[in-house]
Amino acid sequence: MPAVSRVLVVGAGAAGAATAVFLAQNGVHVDVIDVKTEATALGSGITLQGNALRVFQQLGVLDQVIEAGYPYDGLGLRAPDADGTLLAEIPDAKTGGPDLPAVVGMLRPDMARILIERAESVGATVRYGTTCATFTQDEHGVDVSFSDGSTGRYDLVVGADGIRSWTRRTLGIELETRDTGMGIWRVYGPRPESITRTDLFYGGPAYIAGYCPTGENSMYAYLVEPATDRSGLAPEQQLEVIRELASHYHGPWDEIRVSLNDASKVNYTWFETHVLDAPWHRGRVVLIGDAAHACPPTLAQGAAMALEDAAVLAELLTSSQLLDEGLWQTFTERRYARAKWVVDASNQLGQWLLDGVQGDVPALMHQLAELVSEPA
Repeated sequence: MPAVSRVLVVGAGAAGAATAVFLAQNGVHVDVIDVKTEATALGSGITLQGNALRVFQQLGVLDQVIEAGYPYDGLGLRAPDADGTLLAEIPDAKTGGPDLPAVVGMLRPDMARILIERAESVGATVRYGTTCATFTQDEHGVDVSFSDGSTGRYDLVVGADGIRSWTRRTLGIELETRDTGMGIWRVYGPRPESITRTDLFYGGPAYIAGYCPTGENSMYAYLVEPATDRSGLAPEQQLEVIRELASHYHGPWDEIRVSLNDASKVNYTWFETHVLDAPWHRGRVVLIGDAAHACPPTLAQGAAMALEDAAVLAELLTSSQLLDEGLWQTFTERRYARAKWVVDASNQLGQWLLDGVQGDVPALMHQLAELVSEPA
C-alpha cells in the first residue's frame, strides 16, 4: 500500500496539479484547493524544456501539450541592430530524451487547463475559491479547516501554493524572497510566420529581448529591463512602455510590434528568487515548487523544477509503505541539490547581465543540460 491514502494539495498550479495526477492515478484520494476562482495562469506564455516534457509524458498529457503548443529544437541569437541580424543558430539539447522535442512553447492557461483536466479525470477533486483556514498535525495525520467551513483529515498536506506560500508561513518558516534587480514585460498575440523558435537579442535598452512560438497561431514576446516600479501605470501606459522598448529591436520584432495594440495582453513582473534550506517538510506537511524554490526565468526551468518535485514526491509516496524520515531523506537527496543548482545558475546568468560581465554562458548551459538530462 502507498505511504498515504488521503492527501490535500494546496495550490492548483503546475506542481500541485501534477502531484494530484500522480497520486490519484495510483489510488490515493486527493483533494486540491486553490485560492483562485478558476484555472488561470499569469505571464502569457511559457517555455518548456525537455525535462519538463519528460514529466508531462509520465503524466499522460504529452500529446495534448504538444498539440496545444509549438515544439521546436533550436535557438537563435540576433543582434540589436537595424536588421535584427541573425548571429547564430544553436541546436537545443534534448534533455527529455531523443524522442521528445527539445522545447515546447505554449500559453500558460493552456498548460493549466490540461493539467487540471487530467487531475480530475483520474479522480482528484479540485475546489477553487477555497483556502485553508487552519491545520493541526499530529503523529498520524493533519486536521484541516477550510475557508468554506468544511474540514478534513489527511495523511499529508502538500504546499504547492507558490512563491508567497500560505502553507510555508503557517508552518512558521521564515524565508527571504528577494528581487534580482530585473523586471520583465510579457505580451502575447498572433504568431508571425517568421517566428518558429525562440530568438534572443542581447543589448540595446533591454537586457534580453526575446520571443517564443506558443501555437500555430500564437506567440509571446518578452523584454527584460532593470526592475522598475511600474505599479502606477494604467494599462494603456504599460502598452506604450513596451512599444517603446520594442521599437529598438528589429527582424521579427518589426512584425510583433504591429500586434502590440491590446493592453489586456501585457504583463509586467519582477524576477524574484529564494531557496528553502532542506528539509522541505515539517512533520506531515511538505513544500514543493515555488513554495520551496523560485528562480528567475533566465534558464526557463521554473516549471520543470516544479514538475520534477511532483514526480519524485509522488513516486516515493506510492512506492513506500511508511511516511518516515527515510522517505524524506531520499526526497531531499533527489531534489534539494538539483533545484538549488538550477536556482543559483538562473541567478548567475541574470547577474552577469546586470553587471555587464561576459560570463561563460556556454559552459553554464552545458552543465544545465547535463544535469537535467538525467531523470530527477
